[in-house]
Amino acid sequence: QVNDRRILNGVFAVCGIPESKFITTCSTVDKLDKMPWEEVRSEMVGEKGLSPEAADHIGEYVQLHGGLDLIERLLQDPKLSQNKLAKEGLGDMKLLFEYLTLFGITGKISFDLSLARGLDYYTGVIFEAVLLQQENDHVEESVSVGSVAGGGRYDGLVGMFDPKGRKVPCVGVSIGIERIFSILEQRVKASGEKVRTTETQVLVATPQKHLLAARLKLISELWDAGIKAEMLYKKDPKLLKQLQYCEDMGIPLAAIVGEQELTDGVVKLRDVATREEVRM
Repeated sequence: QVNDRRILNGVFAVCGIPESKFITTCSTVDKLDKMPWEEVRSEMVGEKGLSPEAADHIGEYVQLHGGLDLIERLLQDPKLSQNKLAKEGLGDMKLLFEYLTLFGITGKISFDLSLARGLDYYTGVIFEAVLLQQENDHVEESVSVGSVAGGGRYDGLVGMFDPKGRKVPCVGVSIGIERIFSILEQRVKASGEKVRTTETQVLVATPQKHLLAARLKLISELWDAGIKAEMLYKKDPKLLKQLQYCEDMGIPLAAIVGEQELTDGVVKLRDVATREEVRM
């Protein structure tokens, strides 16, 4: 979802909101993704002291979402097109959508006038990444599972820390790591599959003591062949412990070299899940 702070401020201005109430109105508009318009409207009128007419006027704008067609429509809007800030914001939004069209990703982007992002240091474009989830195969409508990243442009923030007060245009984004993790955990739980935290394809294991050299030699050959292999970094680990490690880490294969294998010049390859073994 993208919007521009200047477009929002332009909307507030043409709806007759005094500038002193822009920020508080903004934070109320930002609740539109969690609350229906009726509740947002009553908060504007009841708590923020806006007139019912002004609130209704804002409602006509902030419930709009679309793409280039909506930007073109708003650029022709008799009131909004007269507002300098809104015109600048819409001009930039049009340029952004032209770039997005070149990247071929407009299908993933919604120009959303309800997006406000509560922080008042944003000066231009603002955006949120929202994960959509198909409810099931029969339902076309995708369900939002919440914002997983958000940010925007702030031209004045860095300058506050500069002794000369220079304007440094910046765009920043923060990612909701915890939310992403909780969504991933839910998905994994639903699918019933085990999560692998490693890409290791094979564990090199030995069943007896004093075979560290054999393990090192084999693992070196596997690495040279581009195979992702690892071993337990203990001198003489027990075989059960090595196989248990494969199960815990989801490593599918164990390459076992014991004294007999060394004598025969073979490696015993074990499928960890099925416990089948072949000598190679």
